[in-house]
Amino acid sequence: MENADASLNPQTQTKDDSTIPQNEKTLALIVYALLGLGLFTGITFIAAVIVNYVKRGDITSPVIQSHFSYQIRTFWWALGLGVLSWFLTFIAVGLVLALVVVIWYIYRVIKGLIRLNDGKAI
Repeated sequence: MENADASLNPQTQTKDDSTIPQNEKTLALIVYALLGLGLFTGITFIAAVIVNYVKRGDITSPVIQSHFSYQIRTFWWALGLGVLSWFLTFIAVGLVLALVVVIWYIYRVIKGLIRLNDGKAI
């Protein structure tokens, strides 16, 4: 009977991310940090995607693999939309697009960090 009561109590339940190797989770966290710093430095944005591509074959956890794919897509879409917004600044629409891209980018980094912290795929 105690086991049934424990399963109903949310405070006794823990998230089950024990199948995620800690080193892989830490690596994904570092890449999210590099992506976030990329808003200020630019170069860490590139370093993040290099780490993704170099380490992608070593990742065993499907959860972390999904985060790596998400991080790579975030990089390429942000780069492409950033270049597009730069070209469009000459007709004033680019500044609005650049602002939208920055907000979208911040959203994706924060969403990824939250899902990683919860031990969930993205």
